Amino acid sequence: MKLIVGLGNPGKKYEKTRHNVGFMALDRLYQTLEKNNVSAWELSKKFNSQICSCVINNEKIILAKPMTFMNASGIAVQLIAHYYKIEPQDIIVIHDDKDIKLGEIKIQKDRGHAGHNGIRSIIENLNSQNFTRVRIGIASASEKKMADTANFVIGKFGIFEKGKLEKTLTQALDETLKIIT
Repeated sequence: MKLIVGLGNPGKKYEKTRHNVGFMALDRLYQTLEKNNVSAWELSKKFNSQICSCVINNEKIILAKPMTFMNASGIAVQLIAHYYKIEPQDIIVIHDDKDIKLGEIKIQKDRGHAGHNGIRSIIENLNSQNFTRVRIGIASASEKKMADTANFVIGKFGIFEKGKLEKTLTQALDETLKIIT
């Protein structure tokens, strides 16, 4: 069994922000998995997440979007992992990364949080960093734009950034599918 978590913040206010690229990537993955009879998204109060599942190559795959807000993502991830007895090495977390240029991704396993509060929360709640991270770059070419990190990550993508974002989300989807198949 594998758990794929997309990080973001719940609510319309954050829907298309940089901090929600994990949710965006998971929505793309969901659309791709529809041919594998993926269940409908369901809001689970038990896990404080939107979740759905499917089976690929005889292995159950659970998709989750924590509704805890970014900085407490680990609470939801730990609840799901504990309930389904999913080991950290079978967890994939897709998230934004302001240290990577927009248009690029990095896949890493068993690494520290690098200042990302959602990842910090997951590491603390799982008591492990031995999970895979699909890091989606959101960094702007303009240092000035990124001076206030909090405002930058909850800001929306500019018109010229959206094309790069689309390509990056497709690349993240492809890499995630390689991991699970």
